[in-house]
Amino acid sequence: MVNWGDTPFWLAFGLLGNAAFASRFLVQWIASERAGESVIPKVFWYLSIVGSMILLFYALHVKNLVFTLAYLPNCVVYVRNLMLIERKERQLAQGADEGDGSI
Repeated sequence: MVNWGDTPFWLAFGLLGNAAFASRFLVQWIASERAGESVIPKVFWYLSIVGSMILLFYALHVKNLVFTLAYLPNCVVYVRNLMLIERKERQLAQGADEGDGSI
């Protein structure tokens, strides 16, 4: 059953979460078109975290178990992807530092 009678704050909050989560696909599409290949920029993962957290809080507010379980584990994956990206960037930076001829 759809709860159209929720408070304006919670409806706006839930819609904000949906907008953040959906906008990540637009960001990814634009980044891929610019690169000429499929890429996932870091901002995709940040939007994923923001959108998921907002939607998780909204799901808890409306007391919907299915919706809550759908968003509960997501941030673990998104944060892990950011950690992997950061590690790769550090490794690339260290490799560049080692190859510049300085001591």
